[in-house]
Amino acid sequence: MTAALLLIDVQKAWDDPSWGTRSTPGAEANVARLLAGFRAAGRPVLHVRHASANPASPLHPDQPGHGFKPEAEPRPGEPLFTKSVHAAFLGTGLEEHLRAHGITGLVIAGITTHLCVSSTARLGANLGFAVTVVSDASSALSLDDGEGGRIPAETAHRVALAELRGQFAAVQTTDEVLAGL
Repeated sequence: MTAALLLIDVQKAWDDPSWGTRSTPGAEANVARLLAGFRAAGRPVLHVRHASANPASPLHPDQPGHGFKPEAEPRPGEPLFTKSVHAAFLGTGLEEHLRAHGITGLVIAGITTHLCVSSTARLGANLGFAVTVVSDASSALSLDDGEGGRIPAETAHRVALAELRGQFAAVQTTDEVLAGL
């Protein structure tokens, strides 16, 4: 199986305090480790960036938060897909790129575990790709529970991984993924 590293929305916008708290404080450092490992092994690396249509969003293309975090800067020649919805497969050409390059597996990391990472992993699995989500290189946000309370970011992260595990994806740590390269 040829697996590619697929980094989802590792953008500066997530540092904006308006998003609230995040899980997985070391996620970006683990993203950097994954990138180094995949690049050193000559394995494919793909980047996805979210472009919000809302001009006030930190993820809007005119905002500084639209840029990549330094740990996840694409190198020349590494494909970049821009999306405006949660799942990276919708309207981006990602699936066509993967199939054209014989990529049958995805190792997914990024922000946010419970939204864009999960949506992409689910759709990828439904399209027949072997999906692995990297638990300590992904991060979730705290959530409004609709009843006046908040669901902590770490709980949202754990639940999202539990929903994916075994149904849509394998869930591994950065160390486990790197050991398998």
